[in-house]
Amino acid sequence: VSVGMSMDIASIDTISEINMDYTATIFLRQRWTDERLCFDGNKSLSLDGRLVEMLWVPDTFIVDSKKSFLHDVTVENRLIRIYPNGTVLYAIRITTTVSCSMDLTKYPMDKQTCTLQLESWGYNINDVMFYWTRGNDSVRGLDTLQLAQYTVEDHFTSVTEAVYETGRYPKLVFHFELKRNILYFILETYVPSVLLVVLSWVSFWISQSSVPARICIGVTTVLTMTTLMMGARTSLPNANCFIKAIDVYLGICFSFIFGALLEYAVTHFCTLHQLREVASPEFLLFCTKALIVSSYKAQKRSLSFMTNSCSAPDHTNKTDSNESKQTSSDRKGERNQHSGCSSAMSVMKRLFCIFDCFHVKNPYHIDNYARFSFPLSFIIINVLYWVYYLYF
Repeated sequence: VSVGMSMDIASIDTISEINMDYTATIFLRQRWTDERLCFDGNKSLSLDGRLVEMLWVPDTFIVDSKKSFLHDVTVENRLIRIYPNGTVLYAIRITTTVSCSMDLTKYPMDKQTCTLQLESWGYNINDVMFYWTRGNDSVRGLDTLQLAQYTVEDHFTSVTEAVYETGRYPKLVFHFELKRNILYFILETYVPSVLLVVLSWVSFWISQSSVPARICIGVTTVLTMTTLMMGARTSLPNANCFIKAIDVYLGICFSFIFGALLEYAVTHFCTLHQLREVASPEFLLFCTKALIVSSYKAQKRSLSFMTNSCSAPDHTNKTDSNESKQTSSDRKGERNQHSGCSSAMSVMKRLFCIFDCFHVKNPYHIDNYARFSFPLSFIIINVLYWVYYLYF
């Protein structure tokens, strides 16, 4: 028996990212020819839905359906129409919740492709054959459908077979592509997060001596950003093996806000350290004493060396031949020691040069650098983010 099918999508009520499914109400129409129902005449007969139990109907079911029900207000929404040549039209109204595997890597700039699969339960391909009555035009209603967060970009139909252990069964598949509307997320998540980042930069223009003001701005923006991140994940599945685009952006904004708070901590520490070095009289007294002691020791060593060299005896010439061999070996050892010391000194000089690059001579310049570096780096990262997730 060849069974032709067509559908009207009355509504798509909800599309859930947490459960990864959608709920739709459809009008499913099936046509086939039963020669036993031929009769004389030129008009079709519309019968009561309760007569379905007396006729043969295909055992069609929705493959990925989680929960479905047939509407029965005020009576069961069934239609049986028989034509003189034995053609039977069987139409029913169904609301079903169908699973849809979603890839949320680019959420909320994602596109999802969902399917509605119709399959025969007991009759295999030797008994029943399914086909779409009008090809891609067999499914209607999506062009005028209004969804809250999505826009239907494309839809098409296909005919295939389902292979199980019990045999091969006919299957019809309806594919439709949904594109998420990003305007809601821009107003709800992206704009507030950007404003919080900009608010954290206000502390760069506040005096470093105003500790309560700068700490208050930093802590408030960090806590607000944390709340925003938690609220953005309420409509998403908790257990995911992939990172979503909105998580990446909120993580970037949180890093900039936390970096602004750390910037003030570093600036304040460097300021206090410099004030202690400059203003402490004990430190100056200690440095003066150290210089005097070191100069005194150096003069004492030079005088002792001169006296020892002047009072040396003349009989040392007799042992020159014996000591010449030792001096040559000692010179070699000294050369090796000098070479090792010179290499170690060069390494130390390089390390000191590297550390000197990170030394802050004037802590008040840190805020000036932050006023320029933070906005510039944030703009560059935003450009890379939007280009990657919108075009790749």
